[in-house]
Amino acid sequence: MLRCMKDMEGYSISALDGLIGEVKDYYFDDARWVIRYLVVETGDWFASRRVLISSAVINEPNWSEKSIPAAITRDQVKNSPHIDTDKPVLRQHEIQHLEHYKLSRYWSGSGLWGARAFSNAGLSKPGGDSSDEQYRHAEEELQCRATDKAPHPDAHLRSGNAVMRYRIEAADGDIGHVQAILVDERTWAIRYFIVNTSNWWLGHEVLIAPQWIVEIDWATSKVVVPLKRQSIKDAPHYHSNVPLDRTEEARVYAHHERDGYWHGEARDEAAIPHIGP
Repeated sequence: MLRCMKDMEGYSISALDGLIGEVKDYYFDDARWVIRYLVVETGDWFASRRVLISSAVINEPNWSEKSIPAAITRDQVKNSPHIDTDKPVLRQHEIQHLEHYKLSRYWSGSGLWGARAFSNAGLSKPGGDSSDEQYRHAEEELQCRATDKAPHPDAHLRSGNAVMRYRIEAADGDIGHVQAILVDERTWAIRYFIVNTSNWWLGHEVLIAPQWIVEIDWATSKVVVPLKRQSIKDAPHYHSNVPLDRTEEARVYAHHERDGYWHGEARDEAAIPHIGP
Protein backbone atom coordinates (compact mmCIF):
# COMPACT_ATOMS: atom_id res chain seq x y z
CA MET A 1 0.00 0.00 0.00
CA LEU A 2 1.14 3.55 -0.71
CA ARG A 3 1.38 6.17 2.01
CA CYS A 4 1.76 9.94 1.86
CA MET A 5 4.91 11.07 3.66
CA LYS A 6 3.29 14.38 4.54
CA ASP A 7 0.73 12.49 6.64
CA MET A 8 3.53 10.98 8.75
CA GLU A 9 4.63 14.34 10.13
CA GLY A 10 3.96 14.31 13.85
CA TYR A 11 3.79 10.52 14.11
CA SER A 12 5.37 9.24 17.32
CA ILE A 13 8.47 7.03 17.11
CA SER A 14 8.95 4.47 19.87
CA ALA A 15 12.11 2.54 20.77
CA LEU A 16 12.05 -0.89 22.38
CA ASP A 17 12.12 0.79 25.80
CA GLY A 18 10.11 3.96 25.39
CA LEU A 19 9.19 6.97 23.28
CA ILE A 20 11.88 8.60 21.12
CA GLY A 21 9.98 11.56 19.71
CA GLU A 22 7.99 12.78 16.69
CA VAL A 23 8.65 12.73 12.95
CA LYS A 24 9.49 16.19 11.63
CA ASP A 25 11.07 15.48 8.26
CA TYR A 26 12.71 12.71 6.25
CA TYR A 27 15.68 12.22 3.93
CA PHE A 28 15.24 10.49 0.61
CA ASP A 29 17.84 9.11 -1.78
CA ASP A 30 17.49 10.94 -5.12
CA ALA A 31 19.56 8.29 -6.93
CA ARG A 32 17.53 5.20 -6.00
CA TRP A 33 14.35 7.01 -4.92
CA VAL A 34 13.81 5.55 -1.48
CA ILE A 35 13.35 6.97 2.04
CA ARG A 36 16.58 6.42 3.97
CA TYR A 37 15.93 8.22 7.27
CA LEU A 38 13.23 9.83 9.33
CA VAL A 39 14.17 13.06 11.10
CA VAL A 40 12.82 12.73 14.64
CA GLU A 41 12.63 15.44 17.27
CA THR A 42 13.21 13.90 20.67
CA GLY A 43 11.25 14.95 23.71
CA ASP A 44 12.55 16.47 26.93
CA TRP A 45 14.34 13.23 27.77
CA PHE A 46 17.01 14.17 25.24
CA ALA A 47 17.01 17.97 25.09
CA SER A 48 14.61 18.08 22.13
CA ARG A 49 17.43 17.20 19.77
CA ARG A 50 16.74 16.14 16.19
CA VAL A 51 18.12 12.70 15.30
CA LEU A 52 18.11 10.43 12.28
CA ILE A 53 16.32 7.08 12.50
CA SER A 54 17.11 4.73 9.63
CA SER A 55 14.10 3.20 7.89
CA ALA A 56 16.04 -0.07 8.21
CA VAL A 57 15.15 -0.28 11.92
CA ILE A 58 11.49 0.63 11.54
CA ASN A 59 8.87 -2.06 12.02
CA GLU A 60 5.29 -1.97 10.75
CA PRO A 61 3.66 1.34 11.73
CA ASN A 62 0.33 1.54 13.53
CA TRP A 63 -1.42 3.86 11.11
CA SER A 64 -4.60 4.24 13.15
CA GLU A 65 -2.65 5.35 16.24
CA LYS A 66 -0.10 7.33 14.23
CA SER A 67 2.82 5.56 15.86
CA ILE A 68 5.92 3.90 14.43
CA PRO A 69 7.95 1.30 16.36
CA ALA A 70 11.71 1.10 15.87
CA ALA A 71 13.94 -1.86 16.78
CA ILE A 72 16.46 0.23 18.71
CA THR A 73 16.85 1.45 22.29
CA ARG A 74 16.75 4.95 23.70
CA ASP A 75 20.35 4.56 24.85
CA GLN A 76 21.36 3.85 21.26
CA VAL A 77 19.62 7.05 20.18
CA LYS A 78 21.14 9.04 23.04
CA ASN A 79 24.66 7.82 22.25
CA SER A 80 24.35 8.10 18.47
CA PRO A 81 26.75 10.39 16.55
CA HIS A 82 25.47 13.95 16.36
CA ILE A 83 24.28 14.95 12.89
CA ASP A 84 23.13 18.50 12.19
CA THR A 85 19.89 17.92 10.27
CA ASP A 86 19.87 21.56 9.16
CA LYS A 87 22.91 20.84 6.98
CA PRO A 88 23.52 18.32 4.18
CA VAL A 89 24.18 14.80 5.47
CA LEU A 90 27.58 13.67 4.21
CA ARG A 91 28.54 10.07 3.50
CA GLN A 92 30.97 10.10 6.42
CA HIS A 93 28.08 11.03 8.71
CA GLU A 94 26.15 8.06 7.38
CA ILE A 95 29.07 5.70 7.91
CA GLN A 96 29.32 6.74 11.56
CA HIS A 97 25.56 6.48 11.99
CA LEU A 98 25.26 3.02 10.44
CA GLU A 99 28.30 1.73 12.32
CA HIS A 100 26.77 2.90 15.59
CA TYR A 101 23.56 0.95 14.92
CA LYS A 102 25.45 -1.98 13.36
CA LEU A 103 23.64 -1.59 10.05
CA SER A 104 25.09 -2.46 6.66
CA ARG A 105 25.75 0.14 3.99
CA TYR A 106 22.93 0.30 1.47
CA TRP A 107 25.12 1.77 -1.28
CA SER A 108 27.06 -1.48 -1.70
CA GLY A 109 25.43 -3.30 -4.60
CA SER A 110 22.37 -2.61 -6.71
CA GLY A 111 18.68 -2.37 -5.91
CA LEU A 112 16.96 -0.27 -3.28
CA TRP A 113 18.92 -1.58 -0.35
CA GLY A 114 22.22 -2.74 -1.79
CA ALA A 115 23.91 -6.12 -1.70
CA ARG A 116 22.48 -7.29 1.61
CA ALA A 117 19.38 -6.71 3.64
CA PHE A 118 19.70 -4.74 6.86
CA SER A 119 20.01 -6.49 10.21
CA ASN A 120 20.22 -5.18 13.75
CA ALA A 121 22.90 -7.80 14.33
CA GLY A 122 25.10 -6.33 11.59
CA LEU A 123 25.45 -7.74 8.08
CA SER A 124 22.75 -10.29 7.35
CA LYS A 125 23.12 -13.31 5.12
CA PRO A 126 22.52 -12.70 1.43
CA GLY A 127 18.90 -13.21 0.53
CA GLY A 128 17.57 -14.57 -2.74
CA ASP A 129 20.38 -14.22 -5.27
CA SER A 130 23.58 -15.85 -4.01
CA SER A 131 25.58 -15.11 -7.14
CA ASP A 132 29.28 -14.24 -7.17
CA GLU A 133 28.37 -10.60 -7.79
CA GLN A 134 26.22 -10.56 -4.66
CA TYR A 135 29.15 -11.77 -2.58
CA ARG A 136 31.53 -9.41 -4.34
CA HIS A 137 29.41 -6.44 -3.28
CA ALA A 138 29.41 -7.74 0.27
CA GLU A 139 33.20 -8.02 0.18
CA GLU A 140 33.44 -4.44 -1.09
CA GLU A 141 31.34 -3.33 1.85
CA LEU A 142 33.57 -5.13 4.31
CA GLN A 143 36.59 -3.48 2.72
CA CYS A 144 34.90 -0.09 3.10
CA ARG A 145 34.39 -0.86 6.78
CA ALA A 146 38.07 -1.77 7.14
CA THR A 147 39.38 1.33 5.37
CA ASP A 148 36.64 3.64 6.69
CA LYS A 149 36.14 4.98 3.19
CA ALA A 150 32.89 5.40 1.30
CA PRO A 151 32.59 4.30 -2.35
CA HIS A 152 30.58 7.39 -3.25
CA PRO A 153 31.29 10.86 -1.81
CA ASP A 154 27.81 12.22 -2.60
CA ALA A 155 25.21 10.71 -0.27
CA HIS A 156 22.35 11.76 -2.59
CA LEU A 157 20.23 12.56 0.46
CA ARG A 158 17.59 15.29 0.23
CA SER A 159 15.15 16.72 2.72
CA GLY A 160 11.54 15.83 1.99
CA ASN A 161 10.31 19.10 3.51
CA ALA A 162 12.73 21.07 1.32
CA VAL A 163 11.41 19.63 -1.94
CA MET A 164 7.79 20.47 -1.13
CA ARG A 165 6.43 23.19 -3.43
CA TYR A 166 9.32 22.79 -5.90
CA ARG A 167 8.14 23.85 -9.36
CA ILE A 168 7.42 21.15 -11.92
CA GLU A 169 8.72 22.07 -15.36
CA ALA A 170 7.34 20.11 -18.31
CA ALA A 171 8.96 20.03 -21.74
CA ASP A 172 6.99 23.13 -22.75
CA GLY A 173 6.68 25.14 -19.53
CA ASP A 174 5.75 25.12 -15.85
CA ILE A 175 2.93 22.83 -14.82
CA GLY A 176 2.56 23.16 -11.03
CA HIS A 177 4.43 22.26 -7.87
CA VAL A 178 5.26 19.26 -5.66
CA GLN A 179 2.45 18.72 -3.19
CA ALA A 180 3.56 15.49 -1.50
CA ILE A 181 5.34 12.17 -1.99
CA LEU A 182 3.80 8.68 -2.01
CA VAL A 183 5.90 5.76 -0.76
CA ASP A 184 5.53 2.00 -0.57
CA GLU A 185 4.90 1.24 3.10
CA ARG A 186 6.94 -2.00 2.96
CA THR A 187 10.06 -1.05 1.02
CA TRP A 188 10.02 2.76 1.57
CA ALA A 189 10.44 3.18 -2.19
CA ILE A 190 9.18 6.51 -3.54
CA ARG A 191 6.51 5.69 -6.10
CA TYR A 192 5.10 9.12 -7.01
CA PHE A 193 5.41 12.84 -6.62
CA ILE A 194 1.93 14.31 -6.17
CA VAL A 195 1.80 17.39 -8.38
CA ASN A 196 -0.60 20.23 -7.68
CA THR A 197 -1.54 21.98 -10.92
CA SER A 198 -3.95 24.47 -9.32
CA ASN A 199 -2.10 27.41 -10.90
CA TRP A 200 -3.43 26.14 -14.23
CA TRP A 201 -6.38 23.87 -13.45
CA LEU A 202 -8.16 24.44 -10.14
CA GLY A 203 -8.21 21.47 -7.78
CA HIS A 204 -6.27 19.24 -10.16
CA GLU A 205 -3.62 16.85 -8.81
CA VAL A 206 -1.68 14.32 -10.88
CA LEU A 207 1.06 11.75 -10.29
CA ILE A 208 4.60 11.84 -11.63
CA ALA A 209 6.83 8.80 -11.11
CA PRO A 210 10.38 9.71 -9.98
CA GLN A 211 11.86 7.57 -12.76
CA TRP A 212 10.40 10.04 -15.26
CA ILE A 213 12.30 12.96 -13.74
CA VAL A 214 15.31 14.02 -15.79
CA GLU A 215 16.62 16.66 -13.38
CA ILE A 216 16.04 18.23 -9.98
CA ASP A 217 17.65 21.66 -9.90
CA TRP A 218 18.19 22.23 -6.18
CA ALA A 219 19.53 25.75 -6.75
CA THR A 220 16.35 26.96 -8.48
CA SER A 221 13.87 24.64 -6.72
CA LYS A 222 12.77 23.01 -9.97
CA VAL A 223 11.84 19.47 -11.01
CA VAL A 224 12.13 18.78 -14.76
CA VAL A 225 10.11 16.08 -16.55
CA PRO A 226 10.15 15.29 -20.31
CA LEU A 227 6.36 15.38 -20.60
CA LYS A 228 4.14 17.84 -22.41
CA ARG A 229 1.85 20.09 -20.37
CA GLN A 230 -1.20 18.84 -22.25
CA SER A 231 -0.25 15.24 -21.51
CA ILE A 232 0.04 16.02 -17.81
CA LYS A 233 -3.27 17.90 -17.88
CA ASP A 234 -5.03 14.95 -19.55
CA ALA A 235 -3.53 12.36 -17.16
CA PRO A 236 -5.81 10.58 -14.65
CA HIS A 237 -6.53 12.81 -11.66
CA TYR A 238 -5.22 11.85 -8.24
CA HIS A 239 -7.67 12.03 -5.33
CA SER A 240 -6.05 11.81 -1.88
CA ASN A 241 -9.29 10.60 -0.27
CA VAL A 242 -9.47 7.55 -2.57
CA PRO A 243 -6.99 4.66 -2.08
CA LEU A 244 -4.72 4.29 -5.08
CA ASP A 245 -5.02 0.73 -6.36
CA ARG A 246 -3.02 -1.04 -9.05
CA THR A 247 -5.74 -0.47 -11.66
CA GLU A 248 -5.50 3.31 -11.22
CA GLU A 249 -1.72 3.15 -11.23
CA ALA A 250 -1.79 1.19 -14.47
CA ARG A 251 -3.98 3.91 -16.02
CA VAL A 252 -1.40 6.55 -15.12
CA TYR A 253 1.46 4.57 -16.65
CA ALA A 254 -0.56 3.65 -19.72
CA HIS A 255 -1.47 7.29 -20.29
CA HIS A 256 2.22 8.24 -20.39
CA GLU A 257 3.11 5.09 -22.35
CA ARG A 258 5.48 3.81 -19.67
CA ASP A 259 6.00 0.41 -18.09
CA GLY A 260 4.82 0.07 -14.48
CA TYR A 261 7.39 -0.08 -11.70
CA TRP A 262 5.71 -3.24 -10.33
CA HIS A 263 7.53 -5.34 -12.92
CA GLY A 264 10.51 -5.09 -10.56
CA GLU A 265 8.56 -5.59 -7.34
CA ALA A 266 9.97 -9.06 -6.67
CA ARG A 267 13.46 -7.59 -6.48
CA ASP A 268 12.32 -4.79 -4.17
CA GLU A 269 10.44 -7.17 -1.89
CA ALA A 270 13.55 -9.34 -1.54
CA ALA A 271 15.39 -6.37 -0.10
CA ILE A 272 12.83 -5.21 2.47
CA PRO A 273 14.87 -3.69 5.29
CA HIS A 274 12.42 -4.30 8.17
CA ILE A 275 14.08 -6.29 10.89
CA GLY A 276 11.37 -6.77 13.49
CA PRO A 277 9.58 -10.03 14.37
